[in-house]
Amino acid sequence: MIASILYAAIAVFFFMTAWFIAAIVKKDNSIVDIAWGLGFVVIACVAFVNSQACTGRQLLITALIAIWAIRLAGHIAIRKIGHGEDFRYVKMRQAWGNRVISKSFINIFMLQGILLLIIAYPVILVNNTYQKPLNTLDYLGILVWLTGFFFESVGDYQLFKFKKERANKGKIITTGLWKYTRHPNYFGEVTLWWGIFLFALSSSYGFTAIISPALITFLLLKVSGVPLLEKKYQDNPEFIEYAKKTSSFFPRRPRS
Repeated sequence: MIASILYAAIAVFFFMTAWFIAAIVKKDNSIVDIAWGLGFVVIACVAFVNSQACTGRQLLITALIAIWAIRLAGHIAIRKIGHGEDFRYVKMRQAWGNRVISKSFINIFMLQGILLLIIAYPVILVNNTYQKPLNTLDYLGILVWLTGFFFESVGDYQLFKFKKERANKGKIITTGLWKYTRHPNYFGEVTLWWGIFLFALSSSYGFTAIISPALITFLLLKVSGVPLLEKKYQDNPEFIEYAKKTSSFFPRRPRS
């Protein structure tokens, strides 16, 4: 188990360093958002190859991680076409001044590499500990994961289509899944990781995997997800009206 974590850490270090070099060349640190999803594929593959067995649960969790991660990375890559560095990273670049290279390496790429390892911990655990046969928890995990994947992928697609329409420039999307939650994609990502946690529960020390969904929930609700986007639109009258009626995270019928 420890060896697998070490191998994954080494792989992530070189993977994120390569993306850091690409970011220097492109002068665009926001490409780390593409690397984020692909990093999980790297960890899942390292954990699977390093495992001593090949169980149904291992295959299932590796496949689900790959499907989610590749879709997310592809969506972000397509969304970035024709656009420069994301506003969040532009602010960091301006704040860091002549220390931007060292700060970017540590505060963006290495930090996200560490977060990758922690959040991917259930995948490493499932691939490197004793496994019970597939059971009810796994089937519940599939259901929870599918729910999360639906909200994230459909929410992303609806927002992408909305922003492609020139008539919607500067407007707030309030239709589709966005009618029921202001952040269906973030709700989806949090939910699917709780589904992954359910898979890990049937492994030795599976309860320790709760660090993964707990961390991604905290990050998206309190740090880098919802707060940053809500702050961006806090002075937008349309968003203020939208926020009065629509749940900030958990889907529900809009207030009248």
